[in-house]
Amino acid sequence: MQENRSYLPSADRLGVLIASVLLTFALTKLIQSPRFTLTITLPGFYFAYPLTLSTVMTILAAALTATGMDWLTRGHPKLEKKSNIEHLMLPTLTTFVVGVPLTLLPDGTSWWVGFAFAAVVLVIVFLAEYITIDPSAPSYGFARAGLTALAYALFLILATSLRFSGVRMFLLIPILFMVAALISLRILHLDGTDHWDFPWAIGISIVCAQIGAGLHYWPLTPIQFGLALTGPLYALTMLSVSLAENLPLRRASIGPAIIIGLAWISAVFLR
Repeated sequence: MQENRSYLPSADRLGVLIASVLLTFALTKLIQSPRFTLTITLPGFYFAYPLTLSTVMTILAAALTATGMDWLTRGHPKLEKKSNIEHLMLPTLTTFVVGVPLTLLPDGTSWWVGFAFAAVVLVIVFLAEYITIDPSAPSYGFARAGLTALAYALFLILATSLRFSGVRMFLLIPILFMVAALISLRILHLDGTDHWDFPWAIGISIVCAQIGAGLHYWPLTPIQFGLALTGPLYALTMLSVSLAENLPLRRASIGPAIIIGLAWISAVFLR
């Protein structure tokens, strides 16, 4: 019984971490602050970005998650002296991504629904990352599948939220590039080895950023924009995994091509 319990984190530590992050999100609605506009003026260039308390608190919540996950994973008996950086990436990104739509949702029922959804997602990602520390854990396969699905869902949520907020392209492209790189890097690292596939992760993120730049001025709804970007991310990551398993290129390309086709066809008919 004691051995089985080692696959799950301390309930006290997990509760403190989740409560701290959710409290940070809640404070953004309880505390009102004036908006500050950051401006940079250069010859032929004008940059203006509104900074609010919500922006600062979302970044703070992500930093708090990274610190908390380090504290949580250090209690795993199988971690020992190994690096836990891979187990901090997705939880930190999750906190940032779920915090973005929370800042856009209006006060009322919709915000509380989003708040409850964020709480559930955080619990899932914290537990799953803790389980994946030990590849021999009975629930490792389930946790790996859950993290993979969650990573794609996060990218869809982020791309949709960025489109909804009307962020300018010179901010959109770097964000898409960094998030796509982190997500693909983490998914490819879930094979249970210590190999980091940086070339594939960078290549996938470049493709996603280029597609995002090309679609930025198209008359697409937020969900259409998100699907059009998530499809290539999913397909290219799948292609990388298939090629790593020494599948022939033609055979390995069938699944990714179907995924991109379905994603783009869905984007066309969703309005």
